[in-house]
Amino acid sequence: MKFLDQVKIYIKAGNGGDGSPSFRREKFIEYGGPDGGDGGNGGSVILKAEKNLNTLIDYRYQQHHKAKRGDNGSGQNRTGKSGENLLLKVPLGTQVFEEDNKTLIFDFVKVGEEFVAAIGGKGGLGNTRFKSSTNRAPRKFTKGTHGEEFTIWLQLKTIADIGIIGLPNAGKSSLLAAITNANPKIANYQFTTLNPNLGVASYDNNEITIADIPGLVEGAHKGTGLGTQFLKHIERCKSLLHLIDITNNDLKKSYKQIKSELKNYSTKLIKKKELVVLNKIDLISDKDVKKIVKDFSKSIKSEVIILSTIEKKSVSKIKAKLIEYAS
Repeated sequence: MKFLDQVKIYIKAGNGGDGSPSFRREKFIEYGGPDGGDGGNGGSVILKAEKNLNTLIDYRYQQHHKAKRGDNGSGQNRTGKSGENLLLKVPLGTQVFEEDNKTLIFDFVKVGEEFVAAIGGKGGLGNTRFKSSTNRAPRKFTKGTHGEEFTIWLQLKTIADIGIIGLPNAGKSSLLAAITNANPKIANYQFTTLNPNLGVASYDNNEITIADIPGLVEGAHKGTGLGTQFLKHIERCKSLLHLIDITNNDLKKSYKQIKSELKNYSTKLIKKKELVVLNKIDLISDKDVKKIVKDFSKSIKSEVIILSTIEKKSVSKIKAKLIEYAS
């Protein structure tokens, strides 16, 4: 499935049906009174957050969405049928913006939330409504009103308990695959992950949602390497797992590079709880691991732990730790 986290769509609610100007016409009733029914209301356009969606790709291929109009009223005081509402499903974390793509209208933060994006038109009144003691045969009726129509933007910001960040090829996809039910693409080269991946980790009767954010390169906050598109998915994560390849020649530099990109994008990001994980310890000796961890831990304030995604004990340990950081 292709990933898309921003799309522009046109929505149109249904118009209301017209009222009827009908008069009663029956055998042996020479002067039947007005019996025109009201028009039906137009359908509204409703957005609803769904748990099992994680992309807006469907809206790339269908960008115009219209609800049904209400039927016209008819004789014998029959009201026209109301138009059906149009339900558009969006992923949890979707934000709705006005046409300027800056003014936020609604933010979906709970599964099942609904937002009426465009209200259907009201049905018109039939001539029966205008009957009075002084006007026994009114010919007046009203037409249905137009349904609302807008051009809106949908933007998706991933909602997860833990966001995995780090430089390209740090092993983020391998970690996500090891601790969750996700199946991200894994290979030994940079930028394997081009879109955020979501997975659910279960441990000791607890579940947490984890997002693998594509590798951040220098200048990401300015858009380098699609950086700003990726950084916005970190904003909603409760905590961050900062993954670093322990075989990197300069761990401190790698750590500071990512922290700098987060800070330059938003100061809120560097205030989040952070767990630093030194990955790929199976590639070097235990003696070197201890020395590297001791030296590196002195330079940062965050908690530091080690990991090998091919060792079950190591994977279980990090799952338990992430439960703490997700609360």
